[in-house]
Amino acid sequence: MKHLDRGGQQVTRIIIVRHGQSTYNIEKRIQGRSDASKLTEKGRNDAVRVGKALNNISFNAIYTSPLQRAKETAEIIHQELITNSGQSAAIQTSDLLMEIDLPSWVGMLSTEVKEKFPEDYQIWQEHPDQLQMPLKDDKGTREYFPVLALYEQARQFWQEILQRHQGETVLIVGHNGINRAMLATALSISPSRYHSLQQSNCGISVLNFSGGLGDPVQLESMNQTQHMGEILPSLRPNHQGVRLLLVRHGETEWNRQTRFQGQIDVPLNDNGRQQSQKAAQFLQNVEIDFAVSSPMQRPKETAEIILQPHKNVNLEFQDGLREISHGLWEGKLEKEIEQEFPGELHRWRIMPAEVQMPEGENLQQVWERSVASWQSIVQTALAKHLKTGLVVAHDATNKTLLCHVLGLSAEQFWNFRQGNGAVSVIDYPSGLNGLPILQAMNITTHLGGGVLDKTAAGAL
Repeated sequence: MKHLDRGGQQVTRIIIVRHGQSTYNIEKRIQGRSDASKLTEKGRNDAVRVGKALNNISFNAIYTSPLQRAKETAEIIHQELITNSGQSAAIQTSDLLMEIDLPSWVGMLSTEVKEKFPEDYQIWQEHPDQLQMPLKDDKGTREYFPVLALYEQARQFWQEILQRHQGETVLIVGHNGINRAMLATALSISPSRYHSLQQSNCGISVLNFSGGLGDPVQLESMNQTQHMGEILPSLRPNHQGVRLLLVRHGETEWNRQTRFQGQIDVPLNDNGRQQSQKAAQFLQNVEIDFAVSSPMQRPKETAEIILQPHKNVNLEFQDGLREISHGLWEGKLEKEIEQEFPGELHRWRIMPAEVQMPEGENLQQVWERSVASWQSIVQTALAKHLKTGLVVAHDATNKTLLCHVLGLSAEQFWNFRQGNGAVSVIDYPSGLNGLPILQAMNITTHLGGGVLDKTAAGAL
């Protein structure tokens, strides 16, 4: 099946899955390219759950790493797809999906690496792109950079696959490291941010490509774990910081009409209230310590509904989280904007950072105020030793904040999808000075669409 975006352009949908829990995962050993690690019983059961979660999607191709923990995960998923529909694309292995090569550390416990290679381990944690290791191959022994080599491997994979499967749907089963590198190279995220993307065992991510590598791409969702009964990805054991749950407000009537809202204070519609109720149910067992919202009606009401099971949490407001001011575009449909401001809507879609909304804002202005609010939210939470906060804002605000969290510029604004009522999870495990981690993005499973975001039309 060929997928089209709102402009009628073909979209290549890529669904990325990390292998199930392995024996080395349990033992906290460095796996790398070793093939000694096997799936645990939980790993196999979770792979079955992935297959069930994906069984309403028709795949044109399935690729897996040849390492047994990934290959077995792919085979279990494949069996589930066949059981459901009676047919499925055959599994193909690709060496370009092999895990990061860490030859000096492979098979060692993480604690051993920390003790034996303290300086390298610190570089790995803080500047992963600068880590060097001796590598033996047919040319002898040479120093190489594992993370940089992995990113190059990911680029090669994309160049092969995207050309071959234009407009199709492809399933990829890989590993923590290579999956991060594929997401990062697709979205232009620096190798220095290698640890800023979480990939849980059997987590599901969805990418939509408009063409090849370097053409517009959208991360529809990242690291969904709900099919395994895990509401949100678990906190890392040494987590000392704060977790923020970034939510986009529920639907409004103007969202439904594709009318530009901006700073016009449009309330939620009935569907938007239902979406907020579903988000409330989804997060009801999550301990929320504090909550902040844009002061506008639609996020305020969304936040109030989500907080109904959390009676002791006060809702505070940050003006900097308001939606972008679209100026003279506000209240207008896309076709009306095109008539009055020919070509500007197209520029907004391809060069968002260069567009000045007539009598409104540009993205730099939104960036400065929203990031200032975000930083103050994190700082206050850390000072008060608060663990988990709810932040409810808007489409443009959230996308700007996601760019900031991942070290991207406003040029990458369209790289992220934010569905109405969707939840993203951002951790600051080492405080404001350490790099944040995007644990999950644009979770919409609670809204009834399954793995794919059904909250709005159009893939890009």
